[in-house]
Parts: sequence; structure tokens; C-alpha cells
Amino acid sequence: MSPKFVNKIQKRKEIAYLCSNLLYEIGIKKLTVSKLAKCADIGKGTIYEYFENKEDIIFEIISINIYNYQKEFLKKIKNISTTKEKLFFFFKFVLDDSKDNMRDFNAYKEYLSIVFSEKNVRMYDLNKDTNNFFEKRLEDIINEGINKGELKAIAINFVESIFVFEKGLILLKMSRKNFNTQDIYKNFIDNLFDLILEKNYKKEKDV
Repeated sequence: MSPKFVNKIQKRKEIAYLCSNLLYEIGIKKLTVSKLAKCADIGKGTIYEYFENKEDIIFEIISINIYNYQKEFLKKIKNISTTKEKLFFFFKFVLDDSKDNMRDFNAYKEYLSIVFSEKNVRMYDLNKDTNNFFEKRLEDIINEGINKGELKAIAINFVESIFVFEKGLILLKMSRKNFNTQDIYKNFIDNLFDLILEKNYKKEKDV
């Protein structure tokens, strides 16, 4: 009987998927290879057949979660009509205080601590690629609003500022207790739209 073929890439993803909840439950820093192996119901030695170390598993878990979040983001934003509503959805990760979202938010906080403190090159590159993805989506949102006649052409000049504002909100929420992201976001967006919203479009919406 010939040996059973195992797709190593697929097996890595399966193990990472089985361990993803454990990452949320106990946090990145408390994870061990033994705990991960037990969670995936495989031997510790089997873990090392597919991953170099604990950090390699964490990287796989986070990569999968980010990919799934990006896919879901693209799917849901198609059904949102106005630019202002799309921007609210773009900021959802930092504005949503629901239990499920805060679980993801706190995991992201730990992930950033690895990116910036441990000089993990793969994590750094993944974070850079993720930022590029969402900055491009933000640019698409603004361009769509301009093409629909909803926003002034100068709105495109605010893409980088909006993106930096979102990252700033994330960091402030991570570092301050009881930080009011909702009010600060609303104040920023309302003032911004006073500058970039086409007045004729606003009048049409008010009719």
C-alpha cells in the first residue's frame, strides 16, 4: 500500500483553524506548543512536522483570520449605499464594542505587540500588506463617492488622513480606559463631510 498523501499547506491551515479559538481564549503570550497540540488533538511532534515553532502557528492563525476578515469586508460593503455609511463600516473594527468584536480587537492588540516589539519580519510584512489592502479599499470608497457626484473631487486628498485617523483611534482605544471612540469618530466625520460633500447632492437627499 502506497503512503497516504498529505497536503502540507492544507494541513497547516486545518491545524491553525482548530487552534484559532484557543488563541482568543488565553491570548498569544500564554500559548504553548503543548496547548496547541492538545487543542488540535494531535501529538506535539506532529505540530513540528508542519510548523517551525509556536510563532509559526500564530502567524498561520492570524493570516487566516485576516484573510477571512478581508473577504467578509468586501462582501458586505457592496450592499452599503452612501459613502458616509461605507466609512462607518470601514471604521467598524474600532467602533464596535460587541463581545465578538472586542475578542478580535484584543487579539489584534497582542498581534501588534509582536509586530512592534519582537521584530518579527513576517508579522511586520503581514501588517504592512493588511494596511495596504485597507488603505486601497478606503481610496475605492472615496473615488466611488466622487464618481457618483456625492463628494467633491478634493475628497481624494483626505484618504491618507482618514486612514491615519482610523489607526490613531485604534491605538488610543487600546491604550486608554473608557475611550469614547463613537463621539470622536462622529465629530471627525461630520466635520469632514462639511468640507467634502457636494452641496447639490446634500440638497437632493434632503428633499
